[in-house]
Amino acid sequence: MYNLGEQFTFDYNKSKAASKAVIQGKKYRITVLTERLVRLEYNAEGIFEDRPTEQILYRNVAVPLYQFKENEMYLEIKTKYFRLLYTKEKPFTGNRFNQMANFRIELLNTENIWYFGHPEARNYGAPYLNLMDNKGKIKYQKSLYSLDGFTSIDDSKSKIIEQTGTLIDRSIEEIDTYVFLYGTDFEACLRDYFLVTGAPALLPRYAFGNWWSRNVPYNDESLHELVAEFEKQEIPLSIILLNPDWHLRSYGKQNALHTGFTFDSSKFSSPTDMVSYLHTKGIRLGLSVNPTEGFYPYDTYYDKAKGYLEADKNGIIPFNALDPKTMDVYLKLFIHPLDNFGIDFYFIDIENDKDIKNLWALNHYHFYDMMRDYKRRPMLLSRNAGIGAHRYPALYSGKTVVSWETLKQIPFHNGAATNLGVSFWSHDIGGYYKGTEDNELYTRYVQLGTFSPILKFGSEKGKYYKREPWKWSVKTYEIVKDYLNLRHRMIPYLYTEAYNYHAKGIPLMVPIYYKFPELYDDELYKNEYYLGSQIFVSPIVSKKDYVMNRVIHRIFMPEGTWYDFVTGKKFPGNKRYVSFFKDNEYPVFVKEGSILVLGDNENVNDTTPPNALEIQIFPGKSNSYTLYEDDGLSDLYKKGYYLKTNIDYNYLPSNYTVIVRALEGKSGIVPPTRNYTFRFRNTKKSNDVTVYFGGEVISSKTYVDGTDFIVKVENVNTIGQLTINCKGKDIEIDAVRIINDEIGSIISDLQIETELKEKIDTIIFSDLALNKKRIEIRKLKNKGLEPKFVKLFLKLLEYVSTV
Repeated sequence: MYNLGEQFTFDYNKSKAASKAVIQGKKYRITVLTERLVRLEYNAEGIFEDRPTEQILYRNVAVPLYQFKENEMYLEIKTKYFRLLYTKEKPFTGNRFNQMANFRIELLNTENIWYFGHPEARNYGAPYLNLMDNKGKIKYQKSLYSLDGFTSIDDSKSKIIEQTGTLIDRSIEEIDTYVFLYGTDFEACLRDYFLVTGAPALLPRYAFGNWWSRNVPYNDESLHELVAEFEKQEIPLSIILLNPDWHLRSYGKQNALHTGFTFDSSKFSSPTDMVSYLHTKGIRLGLSVNPTEGFYPYDTYYDKAKGYLEADKNGIIPFNALDPKTMDVYLKLFIHPLDNFGIDFYFIDIENDKDIKNLWALNHYHFYDMMRDYKRRPMLLSRNAGIGAHRYPALYSGKTVVSWETLKQIPFHNGAATNLGVSFWSHDIGGYYKGTEDNELYTRYVQLGTFSPILKFGSEKGKYYKREPWKWSVKTYEIVKDYLNLRHRMIPYLYTEAYNYHAKGIPLMVPIYYKFPELYDDELYKNEYYLGSQIFVSPIVSKKDYVMNRVIHRIFMPEGTWYDFVTGKKFPGNKRYVSFFKDNEYPVFVKEGSILVLGDNENVNDTTPPNALEIQIFPGKSNSYTLYEDDGLSDLYKKGYYLKTNIDYNYLPSNYTVIVRALEGKSGIVPPTRNYTFRFRNTKKSNDVTVYFGGEVISSKTYVDGTDFIVKVENVNTIGQLTINCKGKDIEIDAVRIINDEIGSIISDLQIETELKEKIDTIIFSDLALNKKRIEIRKLKNKGLEPKFVKLFLKLLEYVSTV
């Protein structure tokens, strides 16, 4: 038993189930872990496994309510969700139709029955290693989400984790299967899954900013130039991720090795100074590492490593992630020296299926190794290693082709990742390689990334791959800059939702088909998703109509009342809409009563809890939101060093009250005072505004900004109670979205003679029958209306006619 270090040790008491949850015979053992989750074991010798495995860490959980009956031959276990029937000591065999089968589990209130060998054909699947393979095909693996209302995990082949943290093969052969029987309550299934596999990791706060990665050989000078240009353009940058050229990678005739752990001194004269420089700018540094090719003589600690590990005939020390001694040498001699430079995290850059056997172990050891220093919260970027991948976030989708087809796959892919409990999956903004660089495509990538769990730029070498916003047209640059700044401002919201994912098992991203299963195969709507508790996104993944200069986009709006995040236009829910979006517009919506917390810091790159908050509040319904904050960098939050601030919104049509108060945690976590901007969306000016702090009236500034009413207060203590009350008759703006207004805007923007526009408007919005409108539009060709515009307006008539 090899001792890797205290940070890897495991408490075996957590992996052994409570005796009251266990029903055991000579050859079988059944453990009721929750009302929806049961563990099934069968071994002819009656030997069973209590140690943690790669997939399952925890079994000592609260014993659920269940009923148990047995006689000499049979047993029955029943919970609120399922009924299990078993002929004792018999092999676990059965099927749907044979009532005398040895084993079966009935999902209550349905006709569905699980049995060993069930095909589980209605399982929706989850992403595999990459978004697409090198042939452009998408590969999925089994997930937790199924229309059957159940799924199973086979744990019989996974490795055992010893108390010291090392991995060993199982010494016995047994059936070891976990069956989730949740019916329609998939949220409960995810909670059960996290209960036994471990909670999702809480990413550092900086991970929710803008990532930068280009496969180019950066050096001290070019990194300084890059950072200076981002500063000059006033575009936030949170992470720089260096690809393999940061390290030495030439040996003999090999000059493009992936392995290497020694900074190339010709590029970086002082890694410590380089990291320190980035940190002073508010930027965190990640390095790509891939030890699968072994350890080479060019690395600083190679000779020392040879004292512990044997080199092959070529002088290369082979790498084996499953050998604890190799891992010990790897971490202590190759990774820890990099840690000493101040490296913030690593990208485990394994991209081939043949190396997948190393991937889970590498993710696990890297992540747990970072736990030795509580000041640096564990963080990884890697590829998907399957069950338990949520413990080692974030994931990377691999090298993708620059194309609209790739963009179209991303939102559905991210939603499907939730089927396996994963919320953090990154994709290279703009695509990684090949394809054609295109302003519109790049813009839509950035917009999707803004409203995704991770926003990461990345591309192949080559000066014609344009990922820098300032290398595009002025129009594209301005749009992209606005969205990247918005993304940075959203960090308080995203971080709070990430905490809820970590602490409560609530996914950060939920696909539309969880609530509307019929949309799973619907090409128009299947990409839609919820981002956290307040935001709903209907991604644009297709090109615009170039005559109209807008995308024609179809939206399914869920139940409730929704507001366009930018315009404030109101959309009654449970309906389908057609809308038209300019390049700078994106279909993002918030529900009535939503509270959206945005942040502002003086340093454009700063991701720490901000000095100023903008709290956007949408009318129509009372609501409450709890903002979560900690230092964002360390594990001190586990010891109570965090702050939860509650924002209560009490809505009446002519009377709004907002109360902000520290709810739980410690002082000193956030700035002692803050400036608050309360932006009441779709609200007219209120002439009766009162602001209190701790029962005393304090001064405020109020004004109108478009269709929003603003209340600003400055230098308010963050510990205490702040109350805002706004009164006024008919202060709410009922801005119901009207498609005719959108079509009028299209007409206004077109390069058509103004007199013709007037005629077109009269025809389109008249009471004429649709076929007569078409005739009148065609007649305008004789008035000089170009054929392309005739075609456009004939198309638009289809949408007007449905209003």
